[in-house]
Amino acid sequence: MKIKEIRAATVEIAPQPTTEPRVARQATEGFASPMQRYPEFRRADWSARWKRAAVVVTAEDGTFGVGFTNHSGPVCEIVNGHFAQLLVGQDCVATEKLWDVMRRASAPYGTAGLASYAISAVDIALWDLKGKVMRRPVYELLGGPQKESIPCYASNTDHSYGTENSIAWFLELGFKAVKLFLREGPESGIAGIHRSEELVAKTREQVGPDVELMVDAWISLNVEYAVRLGEALRPYRIKWLEDYLLPEDMEGYARVRDRLPGMVLASGEHWYTLHPFAQAAARGLVDIMQPDLAWCGGISAGLRICHLAEAHGLSVIAHGGMNYPWCQHLSMAMPAIPMGERSEGAAPPGVPLEEMVLLPGTVPIRNGRVRPTDAHGLGLEITRDWLESKTV
Repeated sequence: MKIKEIRAATVEIAPQPTTEPRVARQATEGFASPMQRYPEFRRADWSARWKRAAVVVTAEDGTFGVGFTNHSGPVCEIVNGHFAQLLVGQDCVATEKLWDVMRRASAPYGTAGLASYAISAVDIALWDLKGKVMRRPVYELLGGPQKESIPCYASNTDHSYGTENSIAWFLELGFKAVKLFLREGPESGIAGIHRSEELVAKTREQVGPDVELMVDAWISLNVEYAVRLGEALRPYRIKWLEDYLLPEDMEGYARVRDRLPGMVLASGEHWYTLHPFAQAAARGLVDIMQPDLAWCGGISAGLRICHLAEAHGLSVIAHGGMNYPWCQHLSMAMPAIPMGERSEGAAPPGVPLEEMVLLPGTVPIRNGRVRPTDAHGLGLEITRDWLESKTV
């Protein structure tokens, strides 16, 4: 069956919880960022303000698949102005060919980065469509279930309810692993290291010895600071240190790996297409690779990254993976993926996870685990009317 139409549009979607949080929200500067060396720029000032993009791929019989990503302005232009012209008329289940076409066609202006976001949304929509056409859930098309369900951890990306309150709520929800975000980087010097250590120590005491604790630096450190921080955090038995350098600094990753030999290191949410993951795997730069499927090239890229990881004895944990069904399906099928992340604030204290679902049809986490739906495709319960209501 051929592709009849591909269309990308800007959408505005957000959870609509009905339960009031049990604690009041407070102003916060948020977590660390690579722009902290320039205090005149707050996060709201320097972050890109493009909204989300939705891509709909429609087959000749009217069946359609849906994919989503960030940075709608340039992404919609790439999809509508370039990829759609190439893929309309192609076989709608030829995901390998279509992914390769987009990757090669975007090479002249750079496949990594914004083009990678566009490829991701189209690829996710194609897998959703493929599952619907073949009348199978996507995880079956990826090889079938490798596990009964996916163990999940909760990331405290939203500090506005107080970290201690949020961590307590995550434990109450049944999570057996939680992740902290650093507030400071090299600009804060040794005092910042002490405050970061205090944050981790306090959280370790709160969760106890049997809950995994991870630390995310969000591309905000340099080699020296990452090494000093890693040494300071050793007593608290963190599961891993994550995303500690600017994403292009592969030589820096090598130096941190050499100088923190006993620490588990993780990164990859800001790596795009296959090549950074291949380099990291071949050189042993990290122990855990963390692609975001809506950014790095979609499910097709994620599948290849998992195979790379297995060949090098590494693990994969998709960035924000349990927020969305495409990562749930890949995680369900891949032996290289041991667990999944629930991020985007997870849930304010007292608000059930079911109320924080962004896309209709996404299975919520229950008691720290999730299993994707067996509905055809990705199981998204999205109609054209729903999409039109969200289009801006």
